[in-house]
Amino acid sequence: MGSGAGMRAWIVLWIILGLAVAAAIGVVTTRVLAAGHKPELPQVPPAESAAVREAKDALKMRYARGEIDREEYLQGKVELED
Repeated sequence: MGSGAGMRAWIVLWIILGLAVAAAIGVVTTRVLAAGHKPELPQVPPAESAAVREAKDALKMRYARGEIDREEYLQGKVELED
């Protein structure tokens, strides 16, 4: 009688151990697969300095007042973007 109960206890212990190992493998596999599929963050352009912003505003004002023509405005805009 005693050996049958002891055998059942060992079987239950091995089943629990097997389930724990299977769960651990599942967690590790999920994390590895999820790490490979992380979405790429969008590239954010660097913020303009105050001097560049001020120069662009001055360029716009000069164009609006008619001090420079469209070609000069566009060229200045391109140069300020660099």
